[in-house]
Amino acid sequence: MNEFRLTFLQQLAADYQAHDEQVANRAERFVNITPDTGPFLALLLQAVHARNILEIGTSTGYSTIWLADASEATDGHVITLEISADRAALARANFEQAGLSGHITQVLAPVQEWLATSTSTLFDYVFLDANRAQYVALWPQLLPLVRPGGLIVVDNAISHQEQLQEFASLVQATQGVTSVTVPVGKGEMLIWKALT
Repeated sequence: MNEFRLTFLQQLAADYQAHDEQVANRAERFVNITPDTGPFLALLLQAVHARNILEIGTSTGYSTIWLADASEATDGHVITLEISADRAALARANFEQAGLSGHITQVLAPVQEWLATSTSTLFDYVFLDANRAQYVALWPQLLPLVRPGGLIVVDNAISHQEQLQEFASLVQATQGVTSVTVPVGKGEMLIWKALT
């Protein structure tokens, strides 16, 4: 990552953390990934040489910028889904300032509706950071859209472990996937789809 983008991301992280500390209503917080999670997501993306990348939950676009920057090295492209028009607009401005608009397609739609119509592309890499109550229902739609050998990364696997317990049990019971949780940021669950 070049110095300009890194400085820009550092400023975004500081600004949005300050915002969240002043907002009592959780629904109004941005709750971005932690600064140490960004490089980790980027490393994973490059390790699997991901070209087709899906992010579920854009928020301010902080995590998207990490993904899109890493995708430059793989000649990849990020599709990011968001349901809030205001947050999508904020993210769009951040993408433009980071010089990454050409590597990102924004979709303003409920994730389940979009997944139901997205059958032509297999994704190499999925970053899941949205409404955790939806994950169990999303799983049967999401897994078939991930290529064999592809990776799904789920945020908040430690910080919100209780909320993800049913989802984690579902993943563990699914044939053909392997999962592990690592203590980076708020905890990242890595789900690898087997090659066969």
